[in-house]
Amino acid sequence: MLASLAWSSLASRRKSVLLTFLSLLISISVLISVEQIRVQAKESFNRTISGVDLIVGAPSGQLNLVLYSVFRLGSPNNNIKYQSFEALKNSKDVAWAIPISLGDSHRGFRVMGTDASYFSHYKYGDKRALRFSSGQVFVSLFETVIGADVARKFNYKVGDKIVVAHGIGSISFNHHERTPFVVSGIIEPTGTPVDKTVHVSLKAIEAIHLSPAQQQQLMTDESSAALTPESVTAVLVGLKSKLATFKLQRGVNSYQEDRLMAILPGVAMAELWQMIASIENVLRAIGILVLISSLFGLSTMLLASMHQRKNEIAVLRVLGAGPIVIFTLVQLEALILVVLAIITALGMVYLSIIFATDWLASHYGLFLNANLLDWQVVGIIGVTIIATLATSAIPAFEAYKNALHSTLSGR
Repeated sequence: MLASLAWSSLASRRKSVLLTFLSLLISISVLISVEQIRVQAKESFNRTISGVDLIVGAPSGQLNLVLYSVFRLGSPNNNIKYQSFEALKNSKDVAWAIPISLGDSHRGFRVMGTDASYFSHYKYGDKRALRFSSGQVFVSLFETVIGADVARKFNYKVGDKIVVAHGIGSISFNHHERTPFVVSGIIEPTGTPVDKTVHVSLKAIEAIHLSPAQQQQLMTDESSAALTPESVTAVLVGLKSKLATFKLQRGVNSYQEDRLMAILPGVAMAELWQMIASIENVLRAIGILVLISSLFGLSTMLLASMHQRKNEIAVLRVLGAGPIVIFTLVQLEALILVVLAIITALGMVYLSIIFATDWLASHYGLFLNANLLDWQVVGIIGVTIIATLATSAIPAFEAYKNALHSTLSGR
C-alpha cells in the first residue's frame, strides 16, 4: 500500500523525477564502471604476461627486470651469457624457456630478438596465445614479425621492408640499412607491449651487428649456423611443475657460472602496481563524489516538493497516516528511485562490457569480466542505499514536521 502510494506520488512529479533518475543513473553507472575498471585493470595489468613462472636476467632489481623484459621499458644493466640460457633451458624442471635480446629499435618501437618458442609459449590475459592477423612466424634470417601498433602507425603490410636502428631512442643516427628486414607476419592486437614490438630472431640480432664484409658473405651463402649470440637480455621460463618454482629460483640465484637473478613475475607486477596505486584512489574518489552529488540532488528535489505537497500530506493525515508514516513515505520514494537507477545501471554496465570486451582487450589490454555480482559491486549497492537513507532523511524530516503542523492547525 505504502509502496503504491510512493510510486503514484513520484508519477505525479514525473518531469523532475525523471531528471533526478537520470542523474542517479549516470552517477551509479560511473561508480560501478570505475570500480570494475579499477579492480579488473589491476588484474589485467598482472596478466600482461601469463603462464610464465620465472623471469631470469642479470641482477638489477626485480622491478627493473620486469620493466624491460615485459614492458620493454628502460634498459638492462647487463646481459647474461647465452650458455646460461642453454643450461636453464636444459634443466629437468624447465618445460620451455624464451630468450629475449633488447638493444635496438625501429622508429621509436623496441626491437626484440627471440626464437620460435616465443610465439608458441608466450601468453597474455587469460592465457591467450598470440595470433597472426596476417602472415606467419619469421623463417628466413632477415624476416620480422611486428606488433599491431607498429603495423597500424606506419601502415605496414606483409612483404614490406623495414630498417632497424641501433639504440632505443626514437631518433637514431646509426641505422642497419645494409640489412633491411622483410615483414613476415603481423600479430593481432593484444593490448600489451607485444603490440609495440618488432620481433626478429636472435641470429638476426647478431647478423646486423657484423662488419659489412661479414654481412656480404652471410647474404651470399645464407649460412647462419655461426650466428650464435654471446648473450641475451633475459629469459622467460615455464616450469613443468609449480612446485619446482622456489627450488629453481634458489638454484638460479646461486648459479656459479654467471651472475643471474630469477624473479616471480606475479610478485614483481604486484609491487609495480603499488607504485601507481594512487590512480586507484583518484578514480574511486571521483566516482564517490559524483554519487554524493546526485544523492544531494535527489534530496533537493524531494525537499523542493514539500511546499507543493502540503495538501497531500494534510489529506494523508485526515485519512489517519501518522507523522512516522509520512516520514517513511518520503524515504520510500527515494529508495524506489535509487533501486531503479541501480538496476538500470547494472544492465547498462553489463551490456557495455559485453559489447566492448574485445575492443578494450585489443586497444587497452583490459580483460573485463561481465560478471557484476561480486563483493565490490554488492558493497557499492549497500553503501548507495545507506547513503540514500541518510540524505533523504532531510526531506523526510521536513515532511514529518509538516505532518505535525497539519494536525496542530486542524487541516
